[in-house]
Amino acid sequence: MDSLPLHSRTPIEWAHAVLADPIRLLIDHAFLEKKAANNALELMTRWPNDWLDGWVETMTGVARDEAAHLAQVTRILMRRGARLERVHKNPYANALRLLVRKGDPAEILDRLLVSALIELRSCERFEVLAAASGDAELGNFYQALYGSELGHYRVFLRLARKFTEKSALEARWQQLLAAESRILAQQEAGPRIHSGWPGATASPGT
Repeated sequence: MDSLPLHSRTPIEWAHAVLADPIRLLIDHAFLEKKAANNALELMTRWPNDWLDGWVETMTGVARDEAAHLAQVTRILMRRGARLERVHKNPYANALRLLVRKGDPAEILDRLLVSALIELRSCERFEVLAAASGDAELGNFYQALYGSELGHYRVFLRLARKFTEKSALEARWQQLLAAESRILAQQEAGPRIHSGWPGATASPGT
C-alpha cells in the first residue's frame, strides 16, 4: 500500500469496526460495485466516439469487471441469508462528484480523476479489510479485489494522461487527492466501504 498516493491512511481499527457487521458492509459494497459498473457505461455513453484509442473497449471492460464483482458480493450475501435493499446512499462518492467541473475538456478530466480516486480508496480499504478479517471467505475476497481495484485506478489515471498536459493533470490530481482526504474525514462511522472513523482527520497540509 505504500505506493498508493492517498493523503490519508485507514487505520486497522476502522476495519475491525466495520467487520463487526459484515452483512451491512457487504450490502454497501454491492451497491458500490453496481455504481462503478454504471459509471463506466455512463462514461462510454457520454463520450461515445472512441476519442481515445481503445476507449470503448476499456470502459466496457471496467463495467464487466465491476458487474462480476457485484455478482460475487450478491452470492456471498445470499449464502449468508441476506439480500440487497432498494435504497442506498453514498455521501462520500456524491461529495467527490460535486467537485467535477462542467464543460469539456475539464469535465471528462475530472470524471476520470474522480473515478480513479474512488478506485484508489477502495483499493486501500480492501487491503485493510483483508488484513483484519478473521473470516477466510471475506479475507480472500477482499484481497482479490485489491488487485482489481488497483488495476482500475491505473486505467482511469492512464486515460486522463492521454489527453491532458502533464503539469496541469498533476496539479488537478493533487487538488482532488487533498479534497478526497477531507471528504473521507467528514464521513460518519459505520459498516460502509467509504465510512469514516472516530477521530479521523485529513493529513496536515491537505
